[in-house]
Amino acid sequence: MTTRVFLVSAAIGEALREARFDDGSPLDASGLRAARTAADAGAVPASGRLSVSPTVRCRQTAAALGLEGGAEATELAPLDVGRWRGATLAEVSAKEPEAVARWLGDPTSAPHDGESVRAFCDRVAGYLDLAAEHDGRTVAVVEPEVVRALVVRVLGAPESAFWRVDVPPLTATELSGRAGRWNLRAGRPLA
Repeated sequence: MTTRVFLVSAAIGEALREARFDDGSPLDASGLRAARTAADAGAVPASGRLSVSPTVRCRQTAAALGLEGGAEATELAPLDVGRWRGATLAEVSAKEPEAVARWLGDPTSAPHDGESVRAFCDRVAGYLDLAAEHDGRTVAVVEPEVVRALVVRVLGAPESAFWRVDVPPLTATELSGRAGRWNLRAGRPLA
């Protein structure tokens, strides 16, 4: 039995453009246009299952891609950054430079009173366990950090590699697995 998980990173929005920690902001006009263009081009394959990260951007991206009826997947929620939510990385770095350095350097650190990168990677990896129970393809519309976490887990890389994976908006990362072993195809633009 082979399972395929087709991860689609959310289209661009103001928060992503500003490197702002998720604050519930929507896609911007260019993000909506790009997702609709990808939908018109048939860029997302048909699937038996659809999962959507519980963020405004992901729900709007899924809708703009014409993906309907997906289940909200709480295990695919973005990294919980606690009190940093809504701030830009530059703002947080100016106020708490030691905390940011600790967070970027130690995957077990959570100075923002949220979730550590290690805990996040563990949580998100649980989604692959669920997906592996089904034969066929699942499409999941997720935030870029969810893709990063899954790439780290699939490759068996240390959590410190999380910060070394760039995931552009509206790209596809495909995972295929059998018997607990996953393969990766990364970075195909949808539009």
